[in-house]
Amino acid sequence: MTSTQPHQPNSAAAPGGAAAAARGARRTERLLNLVIALAATRRWLTKEQIRAAVPQYADCATTVAFERMFERDKEDLRELGVPLETGGEDPLFEDEAGYRIDRDAYALPEIRFTPGELAVLSLASRVWQQASLAGPATRALVKLRSLGVEPDESSLIGVEPRVRTAEPAFDPLYAATRDRTPVQFSYRRAGAEPAVRHVEPWAIVSWHGRWYLVGHDRDRGASRVFRLSRVASAVKRIGRPGSYEVPEGIDPREVVAGSVGSVPPRQARLLVRAGAGLALRRRARAVEEGAGPGEGEDVVVVDVTDVEVSADELAAFGADVVVLEPADLREAVLRRLRGAAGVQGVAR
Repeated sequence: MTSTQPHQPNSAAAPGGAAAAARGARRTERLLNLVIALAATRRWLTKEQIRAAVPQYADCATTVAFERMFERDKEDLRELGVPLETGGEDPLFEDEAGYRIDRDAYALPEIRFTPGELAVLSLASRVWQQASLAGPATRALVKLRSLGVEPDESSLIGVEPRVRTAEPAFDPLYAATRDRTPVQFSYRRAGAEPAVRHVEPWAIVSWHGRWYLVGHDRDRGASRVFRLSRVASAVKRIGRPGSYEVPEGIDPREVVAGSVGSVPPRQARLLVRAGAGLALRRRARAVEEGAGPGEGEDVVVVDVTDVEVSADELAAFGADVVVLEPADLREAVLRRLRGAAGVQGVAR
């Protein structure tokens, strides 16, 4: 999976382009928060409740400014096909008008996917979680609770819960790649002390279970590949968005493949609960249905090229996947689960 931006010499690099992009991002986040607030409760929300729940509205200096912004946003949502309703709790009294989203009109009909399609969606959800908008969404729900409105979170579309084990550098490097912003970070090479690197990020690539950054290393004056798990410090922006161009004709996956190469795989035997581990089942060498000691447990055999990277993936499934062998992979997964729980436990 590759994350990169198309070559757009006249967009963010042009005068005022970065400011326009920032305004667009704020508007998108504001509309998302508005949809979350309106979809997360069955009650009618008044304007004041909405203003308090959506962080960007709370920043409006005056009521007039909020009214204008809210009116524009209502029209934007309706143009996007979001069924925004206006009404009140009791039609017999002239209560203040409230707003909500018609769930029946907004909800999708039942959708069925093949195992292959579910595996792709699982990978996409991993990227969504790692470069998520979880912060704004959470703030909107917390604001609603503080106003005495209990959100109905079952109405919000979600993905399969996972234990998050992603590299901390993913989010800031993904954003820097998107914005074409130079960055600085401390990088630890195998067998060497960490050193500060100054990089113009081009793309983030997943290769054999690892995440890599491809970009121009300013210190060495050449393109380089950086493994995200070896970034040893916080990522700091050191330039303006749109201050460099990604070279045309660059295939980031080929760059990573040429730099990293491949590792002979080993086989791992996993105990997987029925209905779980769709991505694992998709690429499995074999699936022994009902071969586990418990009811509805299957034994899934997959190839493993890197113990630590595979442990990141398997730990994310929590109790749905248990490593039977090899022993070093099992121990690596247990370390992550114990660390996530903050305890030194005993595995099943």
